[in-house]
Amino acid sequence: MQGKRGGGLLVLAALCAGALAVLLSASVARGQGPAKAAVDAGSAAASSSATGPAASRASDVQALADAVRALEQQVQTLNSQIGDLKAQQETSREEVETLRKQLEAARQGPAAGAADSTSASAAPMAAAQAEAAASAAPGSDAAGQQASVEDRLAKLEDDVEYANEKINDQAQTKVESASKYRVRLSGIVLANLFGERGTVDSVDVPEVAMTPSRVDSKGAFGGTLRQSQLGLEAFGPEIAGARTSANIRFDFAGGFPNNQNGAEMGLVRLRTGTIRLDWEHTSVIAGQDNFFLSPLTPSSLASLSVPALSYVGNLWAWTPQIRIEHRFEISENSKVAVDAGILDSLSGDVPRDQTERYPNWGEQAGQPAYAAHFGWTRRAFGQDLSIGVGGLYARQSWGFGRDVDAWAGTADVNLPLGSWVAFRGEFYRGRALGGFGGGIGQTILLSGSFINPATAVAGLDSMGGWAQLKFKITPMLEINTAIGDDSPFAGEIRRFPGSSSYYGPSFVRNWSPLVNFIYQPKSDILFSTEYRRLESSPLDAAPHTANLVNLSVGYLF
Repeated sequence: MQGKRGGGLLVLAALCAGALAVLLSASVARGQGPAKAAVDAGSAAASSSATGPAASRASDVQALADAVRALEQQVQTLNSQIGDLKAQQETSREEVETLRKQLEAARQGPAAGAADSTSASAAPMAAAQAEAAASAAPGSDAAGQQASVEDRLAKLEDDVEYANEKINDQAQTKVESASKYRVRLSGIVLANLFGERGTVDSVDVPEVAMTPSRVDSKGAFGGTLRQSQLGLEAFGPEIAGARTSANIRFDFAGGFPNNQNGAEMGLVRLRTGTIRLDWEHTSVIAGQDNFFLSPLTPSSLASLSVPALSYVGNLWAWTPQIRIEHRFEISENSKVAVDAGILDSLSGDVPRDQTERYPNWGEQAGQPAYAAHFGWTRRAFGQDLSIGVGGLYARQSWGFGRDVDAWAGTADVNLPLGSWVAFRGEFYRGRALGGFGGGIGQTILLSGSFINPATAVAGLDSMGGWAQLKFKITPMLEINTAIGDDSPFAGEIRRFPGSSSYYGPSFVRNWSPLVNFIYQPKSDILFSTEYRRLESSPLDAAPHTANLVNLSVGYLF
């Protein structure tokens, strides 16, 4: 800035010199004009009028001489100021260079070791101290000057960090929206290669081991991209002091087109979508969201189209709902969150039609499901330690006045055991929970034909859960081991001999352990390998088994 100011003064001096030359030429021209007119008028007139013009010319010359002397003084003053500015500019340049060297020495110090740090920073520090001592007023304190240098260095570091953050933010490509508010695109492109030995319900995302048929081979190998996901999140204005936002998320696991190789062309499927109003301690969420009684899920890239260990003790459902969450601050590191809301009463039945929407058996009860969750969280080992409990009640109407009361009680825990080990898990106990992933997808039992009004309908009791140990070997590598178990009550199934559940063969247990490695060399790319075993036990029969291997490559955006 000082260099620019000095250059401006030089330009001003040049303009002044040019103006002086124009003024002198104009004055001379004005002096010659009256003299020539007097000679042409005749000698008599010249002699009578010579005294007036001569005096006038003398006064003009004197005024010009005074102006020249004044301009010379101004030019000298300008030259002196320009010299001072150059000196200040040079001093500022030296100060910036000193601070830059100090900053580099401070950054390199921890990596280079104590000796290298001392030698690298000795010269800059000495120069800074000398400069501070030279510019200090008499009687100033050296410690104060050193503190001033350190303050400037700290401010410079903050400015550099802030500038880098702004540069990185501006370097991102923004998503354009019809609204003036910000929209963010996110998702994952996920490629899965899978191999298995045994027969399962779904070859790329298995949940239950099935009875092999005569045409089934001993195993399968394939690949899929249909677990990839897309999401949009919009951030809107404040309403009544609440921040507004909305999000929606899709994947490609909505089925297959009816054409050749249709299994490789997964159809787009709606997963979740919510509208949020967030105050400081309270939030209102409306839309289709995760089952908030089951807030945790095992870590896995092999199963994203449904949460890992679904129907093996992990309750889940993307449920239309309206809920309120309120957060209490107990202490600086501890808080409590209470969620309560109404949900669509899901019963797990398949839609009757592909174009028309008919009410499911839970919706035919004429009332929603009611749920609440209480969670406590605090910091431990730099992570969140949380414990939660929840409850659900829903009424289902299965026709002919056959009502079933569905309910669930849940517990969840996320427990850091150190800076690199953590335990997490969930447990449930309930009835008629097939629509929420419980009971291996089984909701009711029948004593006869479903369309017979005399047939009894009973909600199936079940219990289950899952547990996981996470080992964070390095910031880029983690190992996860998990196990899930879902057990409908076999005694209840036996009370309906010769009958099956509403959803097909009656299973009394689904058990599955898994282990995976997830490697994330960069923030946006993931590699994973996973082994999983499924054991699904029909009533009074040997379990069906399957061994599964999955290789995954994911790119986050």
